[in-house]
Amino acid sequence: MRILAGFLTGLTGVLVLTAVFHYSLRAKDAGPVIKVEDTPVSRALGPVASFAPLVKRAAPSVVNIYSSRTVHDQPTRNPFHNDPFFRQFFGGGDDSPDDQSRSRKEESLGSGVIISPDGYILTANHVVDDADEIKVAINESKREYTAKIIGEDKLSDVAVLKIDAKDLPAITLADSDQLEVGDIVLAIGNPFGVGQTVTMGIVSALGRNGLGFNGYEDFIQTDAAINPGNSGGALVDGEGRLVGINTAIISGSGGNQGIGFAVPVNMARHVMERLISGGKVSRGFLGVIPDDVTPELAQQFNVPDNTGAIVDDVLPDTPALKAGLKSGDVILSVNGKPIDSANTLTLTISDLEPGAKVTLKLLREGAPKTLEVVLGELPPGGPNADQSNSGDDSSTTDALDGVTVDDLTPEVRQQWHIPERIKGAIVIDVSADSNAADAGLEKGDVIMLIDKHPVTDTDDAIRLSKAAKGGHILLKVWHHYSGEIAHTRYLSVDNTKRSK
Repeated sequence: MRILAGFLTGLTGVLVLTAVFHYSLRAKDAGPVIKVEDTPVSRALGPVASFAPLVKRAAPSVVNIYSSRTVHDQPTRNPFHNDPFFRQFFGGGDDSPDDQSRSRKEESLGSGVIISPDGYILTANHVVDDADEIKVAINESKREYTAKIIGEDKLSDVAVLKIDAKDLPAITLADSDQLEVGDIVLAIGNPFGVGQTVTMGIVSALGRNGLGFNGYEDFIQTDAAINPGNSGGALVDGEGRLVGINTAIISGSGGNQGIGFAVPVNMARHVMERLISGGKVSRGFLGVIPDDVTPELAQQFNVPDNTGAIVDDVLPDTPALKAGLKSGDVILSVNGKPIDSANTLTLTISDLEPGAKVTLKLLREGAPKTLEVVLGELPPGGPNADQSNSGDDSSTTDALDGVTVDDLTPEVRQQWHIPERIKGAIVIDVSADSNAADAGLEKGDVIMLIDKHPVTDTDDAIRLSKAAKGGHILLKVWHHYSGEIAHTRYLSVDNTKRSK
């Protein structure tokens, strides 16, 4: 179980389903037979005397997972061992036992869910990551099996295991897109190693993201008690069908505080099918840096209802650039699916296969436009950049109070790794109590446009900021910080009051 808030456990994209009430399917390349029901749960109000019937339906499918890995500790080196003078008295040197790395076995505990009678099991990737040996214990038969990893996907925290068994009690999958906030859910797993445990709660929220657990986040949030050892276990609906794979909690103590998260089963199933058929997850790649459309940006770009995802930057040599996407475009839909945020765009594109042709509907300078893009394949990572301090000679803007800028000299470009194609004025200081800081402007950003007018140097930045009118100033900036892909983005700075 991964815990947000700095505590470590001591136990150590969406697939659209067809409108059929109940059916079984086989993943391509003779994968597992999976039972799926895509009808929503019954929401008729009435007294509930017991959840025992749905527990009896789901609990036999939930297994305990025991994994072990060998950890090689760094050697503790005696500083005198390689000194010839001391070696003649005490021995030692390169072959001394104190200088050798020590190995120890680290064991962890988690849960998993049987999704086919022939032994395919879904779990959380962090339960089995880097494991040397994995054991699966089935509660109903009290048998233990050695499992092999069919595939792992760290970006979604989903892994698929296989055990050599037949006629196992496979769970039925639901359509997690049908969930609603307030639906009753049960979490089933093996918390703290005490044995199979069932806890009850409701769906607290849907589509949670930006938590920093996974690369792709679309979590179901629940107050059903989830604790270390529950990771990889089942989150089931009011009919005992699998709706999520439990993966993380937010906690100040390391235990349950009513904020748990599960990967939606639609995403988990989508990843699982790719892992089984191809051994890896290939994701569609567009090549843009998206951002949410804030009310201020919606006004600046004439976007109705604050909908869509704004293109902060188009990366070079990408499908987006080839198709003609531009910074400032607002993507409203992908293949007819509405886009309401940057995360929705990211998840939608990642769910599509590389090479797929997609139709984008967007707004460009307030006018509707349609583009067709052939997606590439998401590369494994991206460029990183480091921050550093820069510049002594500077000027302070007027309208952007609290912002200090400098020219892009060759030395500044080298220090901040700024490409030649980027023109503007670099921000070398932002007052913490300024409107610009509130809008997200940071030291190291390069101001490229002010109210859609190009900035070529410090003088332009000062002149345009003084001339800016209206309640908000629209900035286009080049932005980077450690661990992120360098990109451009838009900021809307409050111009109605001054921070002093």
